[in-house]
Amino acid sequence: MAQVHRLDPMSRVPGNATVYGAWERFVRGEDDIRGVRPEVAISWHRCRDQYRVDPGLTEAPVAVAEVDHTLEHDVVFAELGFRAATVAHEVANVGGIVTVADATGRVLAEWGDPATRELAAEANLATWFCWSEQATGTNGMGTALETHAPVVIRGAEHWCQAFHDWTCAGVAVRDVVTKDPIAVLNISCWRSELPSASGAWLSNAATRTQRTLRQRAQDGSAELIAAFNHARSRSGTSLAAVDPAGRVVIADDTASVLLGVPGSTPAPDPAVRWNPRLPELIRAARYAAKQASRNPDWVGSTQIFTHLTDEPTSVSMRPVFLSGHLVGNLVSFGVAEGEQLPRAEDPRRQPHRIVAMRDNRMVLLRQPEVSFAESEGNDVWLSTDQGRLRAASGSLDKLEHEQGDAGFLRVHRRYVVNLSRIREVERRFKGELLLVMDDGANTMVPVSRRNAPAVRRALDI
Repeated sequence: MAQVHRLDPMSRVPGNATVYGAWERFVRGEDDIRGVRPEVAISWHRCRDQYRVDPGLTEAPVAVAEVDHTLEHDVVFAELGFRAATVAHEVANVGGIVTVADATGRVLAEWGDPATRELAAEANLATWFCWSEQATGTNGMGTALETHAPVVIRGAEHWCQAFHDWTCAGVAVRDVVTKDPIAVLNISCWRSELPSASGAWLSNAATRTQRTLRQRAQDGSAELIAAFNHARSRSGTSLAAVDPAGRVVIADDTASVLLGVPGSTPAPDPAVRWNPRLPELIRAARYAAKQASRNPDWVGSTQIFTHLTDEPTSVSMRPVFLSGHLVGNLVSFGVAEGEQLPRAEDPRRQPHRIVAMRDNRMVLLRQPEVSFAESEGNDVWLSTDQGRLRAASGSLDKLEHEQGDAGFLRVHRRYVVNLSRIREVERRFKGELLLVMDDGANTMVPVSRRNAPAVRRALDI
C-alpha cells in the first residue's frame, strides 16, 4: 500500500476545517454539509450515492486499456500537451505539477516539480492511472469532466482522505457540438495553494483548444449543408440535416414544420443551431453517430414524434463525413431505410437530484418535491414543496435534459413541468391548454401550441 502523508485536519488549507467536518459527517451518511460549495457537494453526492467510491482509497486505479476515441481527440491531446508544457516551468517553480488526461480520466502526460511528482506517484497521480470521479472521487480532473466549468478542489473537498493534502484545478475541453468531454488539463500543488495565475493558464489553454474545435465544426457545417443541397436536388422527400447532437443545421420547408425550426435557414455556428426539443430525435442522432463511427456505410431508420402531429413519423438517417470525421446526418422524413434503431430507453444515468439555492445554502430536492420550473430572465425558479427556490442551474434546457427521464416535460419555452404534479388540464378557446399544478397555489402553466401534442401524448388525453 502506498504511503499516505497526512496533516492535522485543522491545518491543511485555510478555512478547510469547516469543510473537513462536513466531509466527516457526509462520509458517515449524514447530509449536513453546511459550508461546502455547491459544486463540491454535488460531487460528493455522486461519489457516495452513485459511484460508491471508497473514501479510504489511497491511490488511483490503473486506467482501462480499451479507450474509444477519434483522430480529432488525438489532435486535442497533442495541443493540450503543448500548452501544458509551456507553463510547466512556471508551475514547477512553485512546487506544482501539470497533467493532461482524456475523457475517461486516464492521465496521458505529466510535467512539473520533481519532488512533487514523487509525492504524486505515491497516490498514482501519474500516467497510466485513472482520475475520473467514478474511480477516485472528487478531484480536479474528474470533477472538471463532470461539470461544464473550471473547478478548484482544495484539501478536504477531495472525496478520498488520502488526497486531502492536495489542491488542484482542472478545466475540461469539450466537443463544441455534443458538449461531451474530450480531455482535461489540471494543475496540482501539495500542501499549498495554487499559483495565482493558474486560472488564467487553464482558461487560456482551453479557449485556444476550443477555437480549433470550433473551426472544425464550422467546416463540418459547410459539408453538411452541401450534402443536404445535393440530396435535396435528387429526392422529393422532406429533408433535414442534423449534427451529432440532434440539433438542426438546415431543414427544408416541410421538415421545418415537423421540427419546429425556421425553414431553409442555415445555422452553421454550433453555438446557435436550431434545437427542435425532440428527445427521440436527439437519441436517434447520437445512436447514428456511434454506429457510423464504426461503419461509414451505416444507414438506419426509426419513428419519432414530431411537432404538431399525434402519430409517429418514419425517418431514415444517413451519415455525412468530412475527412473521415462524422459531422452529422441527413434525416429523410416518411422514409424507412437501413437498420431499425432500437426503441430502448435512454441509456443515460439515473437523473441526479435537483439542486436549488436558499440564501447561502444548497437544497437537494428529490424529483417529486418539484412541481414545475420557470425561466425568468437569467434565472430558473423552482416551485417546490419547500416554496419557491432558485435552481442552481440557470438553464431550463439543462434541467429538461437531465430530468426528462424522471417525468419532467417541456411544455412552453418558459416552463418545464413534473407530469406527476399536474392536477387538472383546462382546455380553452381554439384548443389551448393550461395545466393546473398541485403546488399549493394551483398555479396555471400555459402549454405552447408546438408542445401540445407531446403533452397530450404524455397525459394520454
